[in-house]
Amino acid sequence: MAKAYAIEYAEGVRDDFKVLPARARREIADAIDEQLHHVPTRATRNRKPLPGFRPPWEHRPPLWELRVRQYRVYYDVDKEAALVTIRAVRRKPPHRTTEEIV
Repeated sequence: MAKAYAIEYAEGVRDDFKVLPARARREIADAIDEQLHHVPTRATRNRKPLPGFRPPWEHRPPLWELRVRQYRVYYDVDKEAALVTIRAVRRKPPHRTTEEIV
């Protein structure tokens, strides 16, 4: 079994969560717990790297995206420290690009 990664939240993520409905906060928190603790760098149907993407916040390349229904969780991984840092949570309406929502 893969080692467990610690999850930390960057400054500002708390504000991202505050504007979300309670149900969305719960679903996103559950998805983070279920999908990012053990193999955060395995691409899946709901998880993918964003190589070359330059968000307006500090991060450790590559930035990753976790899809939770209409929301996106942006995170990066420090494999040596076994640490996942959640950088932002955004709502992604249909027909909008990642660049438009960050």
